[in-house]
Amino acid sequence: MLKEYYLGIDVGSVSTNLVAIDQNGTLVEKLYLRTSGRPVDTVKKGTLMLTENLGDQASIKAAGTTGSGRKLAAVLLGADVVKNEITAHAVAARRLYPNVRTILEIGGQDSKIILMRNGIVYDFAMNTVCAAGTGSFLDRQAARLEIPIEEFGGYALRAKTPVRIAGRCAVFAESDMIHKQQTGHCTEDIVAGLCEALVRNYLNNLAKGKEILQPILFQGGVAANIGIVKAFEKELGISILIPEYYDVMGAYGAALLAKEELEINQRETGFLGLGNLKHEFTVQSIDCAGCSNLCEVIKICSNNMPIAYWGDRCGKWGDLTANELVQSYK
Repeated sequence: MLKEYYLGIDVGSVSTNLVAIDQNGTLVEKLYLRTSGRPVDTVKKGTLMLTENLGDQASIKAAGTTGSGRKLAAVLLGADVVKNEITAHAVAARRLYPNVRTILEIGGQDSKIILMRNGIVYDFAMNTVCAAGTGSFLDRQAARLEIPIEEFGGYALRAKTPVRIAGRCAVFAESDMIHKQQTGHCTEDIVAGLCEALVRNYLNNLAKGKEILQPILFQGGVAANIGIVKAFEKELGISILIPEYYDVMGAYGAALLAKEELEINQRETGFLGLGNLKHEFTVQSIDCAGCSNLCEVIKICSNNMPIAYWGDRCGKWGDLTANELVQSYK
């Protein structure tokens, strides 16, 4: 007997997360992979791995994508829903904590704050420019200090007198850490100081002027860093909650949205099936000289056949029909 599941994929610059949920919306399988600059290969590999874990009797009923690479993943899979990270994270958080009012999310490349009121997104802010406070920055500092990232938070908890680190900029933070090392401060105090500096940076920028109300959820891969968690609690003076699926909440939300899409609209899925993932996909950019916008258009091909374009401002490329895509190949 076939078991039906809904697939959710969150494609980021650092990690690609995949989940499968059942008919009840319960997460049954999850997968965390490093994107490593190869989103196409990672999506293909992850989807095949996840479905293999589900077993031979598994059937994907619908698929949803989110993250910075959501459009690319949607084309590869034939996704039914393509949503931004704010929506996906909010849906997942509300599913697990219906009364959630504040969501703190720190991923590999960016950070977000989402305010929920009466179950809907009331306000939000994103940081996609500065690396300070993101998972990739913490990874780099852990490597420089020769500390396994899994133990980074433990060092912070053992600190006796955390030092003051300039956390408003990744470059300045790293320079300040080096200076503190040169003046003889112990690693534990430096790590704790960094955690506190990054939390201050987050609250002074993303959360500035926003009313942070409980319950507060902390999502994203950085939620595994107990040093950052404790720094948030120290700065806010209140406790925060870590969801069970903190590291894949975006993918979980995408799967829930795909399930909802099919149930509400009562339509067939657009999921292309696992066989499509065995095609050879290529991505390239085209400089369109059709007008003064000079758009950089992204072109994706399956077995050398164009299947999608995006990135143009006027819709000349992105709105092509299936027949027009074939003609563009000729």
